[in-house]
Amino acid sequence: MNQSPRPAGEAHSPPGAAVMTQGLGVRGPRGWAFSDINITAAPGALIAVVGPSGTGRTCLLLALTGRMRITAGLAEVGEYRLPRQMTAVRRSTGLGPVPGVSDLEPALTVAEQLRERALLARRFGGSLRGLLRPRAERAADSRARIDNALSRAGLDLDTLPKGPRTAVRDLERLEALRLSVALALIGCPRLLAVDDADLKLSAADQARAWSMLRGIADGGTTVLAVCSEPPQGAVVVTTRRADRPREASGLNATSTTSAASTTSGPGELDGARKSSQTSKTRKTRQDRTAHEHEEGAPDAIAEAGRA
Repeated sequence: MNQSPRPAGEAHSPPGAAVMTQGLGVRGPRGWAFSDINITAAPGALIAVVGPSGTGRTCLLLALTGRMRITAGLAEVGEYRLPRQMTAVRRSTGLGPVPGVSDLEPALTVAEQLRERALLARRFGGSLRGLLRPRAERAADSRARIDNALSRAGLDLDTLPKGPRTAVRDLERLEALRLSVALALIGCPRLLAVDDADLKLSAADQARAWSMLRGIADGGTTVLAVCSEPPQGAVVVTTRRADRPREASGLNATSTTSAASTTSGPGELDGARKSSQTSKTRKTRQDRTAHEHEEGAPDAIAEAGRA
């Protein structure tokens, strides 16, 4: 049976990595960045990480790509286990946009940014035999990697204001997202991680961004994306803890106080006061826990480069 020709660079795309975690957590110098995260996702899944700001969404993304050491629980990314095989996980995963970790270089042109990443992928991600190939073969391989990555990210360089010579600083938000994803795909990761996938995008651009990421997942690469609203069909993971204080907790405290003011007997009044005090103590503990999470997340991100 005749087979249709494979697109350029497709041979570089390895199968996606399954993701499994049990009780996963990262603790920073001032508290937990996140804790008790449980995930079961098949290879090629689209995983959406949601939760309020400051609950460790970015830290979870970095931990699952081997760029931040976990301090609790277990995790498997493909056949590798964390934290024991962080280096192997790091090599098999790729970072799209992560502020402060994998930012684009605004002074470079799009073409320069792509060539630089292809060179790094060939030098540090390839085999010794590959490095010893003739220069023409190495150049052709880099071109195939770039073309394949651009195609999967949906970035057409000819549509940019100055084509490949467009400065990164002049890209629109969706174009910059596509470029960041393409750069990560040049390294042929089994898992692609994207932070703030839908940040500062219009509704139409959000739909285009999710279409891109879903297409990458459908192509076999597992996608892990931090977002504010998960798309339909995604494996949804939340970093919000069950014991975090909610707005309703304040209402409950008010209700208890009101009940105390309507009691008439001394015993009933004492009981209501004790109930009110217990509610206040519980809320103080919840507030402290939430504060530790929000304070711990930035510290843990700062430690990411030392893992």
